[in-house]
Amino acid sequence: MDDLARHQTIDLTTFGRQTGEPRRVEIWWFRVEGRFVITGTPGPRDWYANALSQPSVIVHVDGRDFDATALPIQDPGFRRKVFTQPETSWYSTMAELEVLVEESPMIELRFD
Repeated sequence: MDDLARHQTIDLTTFGRQTGEPRRVEIWWFRVEGRFVITGTPGPRDWYANALSQPSVIVHVDGRDFDATALPIQDPGFRRKVFTQPETSWYSTMAELEVLVEESPMIELRFD
């Protein structure tokens, strides 16, 4: 999995919370303390709602597909750490740090 961390974007397939249909989205991900993390700016996100409803997801990266489990990250200390990494500095232009920590969608991807 270490080789996957060099990619900044991936495609993520979630499954519709109402339809069960696959939904694929291109998205940024980050590796923080060895954990693969997807986040976004505050507000509702379909990918996040789907992942909460059906945590089995598929990560598409570097021409390969990987089954994973999406787990919500709720620990404020770790959420703050994610938003203070150099790789995530763009988010600090979108909202104040405390708003990002409290309101942003954030999941960890654990590979099966």
